[in-house]
Amino acid sequence: MSDASASSSTPADKTVAAAPMRRFGRFELRALLNKSARSMLWVVYDARLGQELYLCMPRVAPNSAAAMEHWQKMAQAASRVQHPNLAHVIEIGQVEQWPFVAYDRALGETLDERLARQSAPLPVEAAEWVCQYLEGLAFAHEAGHAHRDVQCCTLIIGANNQVRVLGLEVAQEVFPATVDFNTVTRRAVRESAAEDVLCVGLLLHRILSGRPVLEQNDLQAVVQQMQPLGRELVRLGWETPHPIPDPLRAICNRASDRQARQRYHIARSLLRALDGWRTTAASDQGGPIALLMDKLQRIGHLPSTSPNLSRIGAGLERQHSSTLSALVLQDMALSLELLRRVNLSLKQNGAPVDGTVLNMQRAIAMLGLDGVQQAARALKPWPGPLSELQATMLRSLMKRVHRAGQIAQVLRPAGYDGEVVYLITVMQNLGRLLLQYHFPDDAQQIRQLMQPPEPTEDQPHPQGMTEQAAAYAVLGCDLEALGAAVAKHWSLGEELVHMIRRQPPEAAVRHPSNDADLLRLTCSLANELVDALTQVEARRQPAVEAATRRYARALGLGLQDIKQALNPETPPPPTFDAQQPPALVDVPRASALRKRLTGGATG
Repeated sequence: MSDASASSSTPADKTVAAAPMRRFGRFELRALLNKSARSMLWVVYDARLGQELYLCMPRVAPNSAAAMEHWQKMAQAASRVQHPNLAHVIEIGQVEQWPFVAYDRALGETLDERLARQSAPLPVEAAEWVCQYLEGLAFAHEAGHAHRDVQCCTLIIGANNQVRVLGLEVAQEVFPATVDFNTVTRRAVRESAAEDVLCVGLLLHRILSGRPVLEQNDLQAVVQQMQPLGRELVRLGWETPHPIPDPLRAICNRASDRQARQRYHIARSLLRALDGWRTTAASDQGGPIALLMDKLQRIGHLPSTSPNLSRIGAGLERQHSSTLSALVLQDMALSLELLRRVNLSLKQNGAPVDGTVLNMQRAIAMLGLDGVQQAARALKPWPGPLSELQATMLRSLMKRVHRAGQIAQVLRPAGYDGEVVYLITVMQNLGRLLLQYHFPDDAQQIRQLMQPPEPTEDQPHPQGMTEQAAAYAVLGCDLEALGAAVAKHWSLGEELVHMIRRQPPEAAVRHPSNDADLLRLTCSLANELVDALTQVEARRQPAVEAATRRYARALGLGLQDIKQALNPETPPPPTFDAQQPPALVDVPRASALRKRLTGGATG
């Protein structure tokens, strides 16, 4: 208890001093469920109502009449915020100098009680609880209120696993008795809301790890020990009651990152990532994938970069098919739209599973000029709904993808269609392109997480997150999953879905055993080379050499081949003419896939 209230006793002290009575005003004190540095939670019996209640109260009593008035005002305002995941307030009152908020005990049991009586929940169940808690907390934050003492006991689990937030605005910040509360309230709420989100991350850590964080039951004590306030690191260990999926581990670790700027600062951001993982884990059609599918239906996949798409067929009837194909491939959105339309048409007409069209000339021949014009008119003009800055970022990414496609064409093995290699390279970036167009703020957040944090004495050379870990932390799934889900939605077939998955950066590159693996590795190398070229100058050449060493043996390429492909003085032109591909001398009988990869017809 503070010096300002030294003449008083806390309800807990009264209980010790007068054990036979065990009363607080009209309430019979039955159990102290939690006592943190900022608040207390009791189970009491109210004879007037004839029921048990939760009684939440601050650990330190308000230190003046003005402070008590402010506490009552904030608690009353918070009680009027209605949400399914916020516990309904029964009463707000005061016993001597101690204010309290009462809730119905029938709402459910605290998280502490649930964890004490049952085995550790599965990760999906833990995520479900925390998501519901965040729903209520985010709504309260947006209404101008903070919790200020998120603890396991403030998460109430009721029937059908419905979660509610208990104790909103109970543990209010203690200010000097002469302070102007109207002046400090807004700043205090904003700062406390960010601390609430950090404590929710610690709460998630507590559930997943199966033990108190840093051996502390009070999450506020953990915050004081964590960097930058203290010296402790909070990372989810590997000895957990259940295996923790990598995306969930990344979300949990980001929530308690040692660098404050890397953490989630808004409850909605943590909720978005956690709910994205939860729904994606439960169903391939959930979370960010479901949101993306909805946006694809409403505004399409990408905006067109060609200003005169409506005239694309004018005068082209007399042009060679390769000329029209090269023109179409200049517009990434149109290229993808034609692939989508022709393969969806094939599926609807009962084409075989391995009948995916990967060649732009064949797609145009099948759709005809009318079909090409219809596809062009269906696209949104540049830049769609994007702001000027967002459009600049998307154009920059598209240039990088196009450059990777050009490099892949130069590096492709003899006999493989340049159009197919180019399009596979583009499709390996499909998730990144769609994210930048449909969720530009999330894309920016992922880029920021990939930047190395500020060096410290303990970590003079810190590393930023990998793209995969950053995507997990923001979306709850990786970008490869986004691209693969859309490819399946477009009926592009399992072979292409396999080929558009980049080689994982941490995985060894092995000799390809079939055509699909050979093309996948070639396009992965091209994309890694372009990523290397975006490094700062000091790291650029080492990154290029590292990518070359990774793929050299598997693809039979050397550093000179890579330098020739990257040489800006003589950039390789797009070679989209595949009318007469070189013969394949090492395979006596070409598969249907190989025919498509070399520009041949399929059955």
